[in-house]
Amino acid sequence: MKKIVLLRHGESQWNKENRFTGWTDVDLSEKGVAEAEKAGDALRDAGFAFGMAYTSYLKRAVKTLNCVLDRMNEDWIPVEKTWRLNEKHYGTLQGLNKSETAAKYGDEQVHIWRRSYDIAPVAMEADDPRNPEKDPRYAGVPDEYLPRTESLKDAIARVMPYWECVIFPSLKQHDNLLVVAHGNSLRGIVKHLKGISDTDIASLNLPTAVPYVFEFDDKLNLTKDYFLGDPEEVRKLMEAVAKQGAAKK
Repeated sequence: MKKIVLLRHGESQWNKENRFTGWTDVDLSEKGVAEAEKAGDALRDAGFAFGMAYTSYLKRAVKTLNCVLDRMNEDWIPVEKTWRLNEKHYGTLQGLNKSETAAKYGDEQVHIWRRSYDIAPVAMEADDPRNPEKDPRYAGVPDEYLPRTESLKDAIARVMPYWECVIFPSLKQHDNLLVVAHGNSLRGIVKHLKGISDTDIASLNLPTAVPYVFEFDDKLNLTKDYFLGDPEEVRKLMEAVAKQGAAKK
């Protein structure tokens, strides 16, 4: 049996403030660090040992991974970072409060921006200082690949070549892999693995720092998937994520 664990980063400072984050490089909150440490403890106690780990270029994911590996005493394993695992780019919404935005544009519109499959927020202008082409970490990425906004469909198109060509094939060399990334980049992977429709993927809400385990047989066919944690607690955490984009009553 082989396993891939998908892990959304711990709570970031902008998660705490209920802001659209996207490619903005926001740090973990104190709660987020504690969540990451709890995830590492859970994986260690469940007997996991990883041969390889993957994460994005964004510090909230990188620091979550570092916390997890530290709690597991696996700081030494190989880690590969890639921009392809970055969060969905939220365009001009980045930095805005989700509830305030919902109060202005309506809950339905914000839900479309957050969860629709093929509708992207308004793109930022080329001269916007937040444009990824101005960030040195993306200096080696061709400009045509750097988004100014993305729908989930766009984000999946960015993530899947790396999943199919790098991450998934490495199961042939390793029994257990860890992927620490973001809500939408991971939703794209889950959609692919479970065959979730373009419509139904809107209802999938991944909680922060709860390990999501996928088990495969020796032929790399998916046999089982489950969250590592109390099912009722996980359900409540998923509901909390779903409510983030609603206007305050």
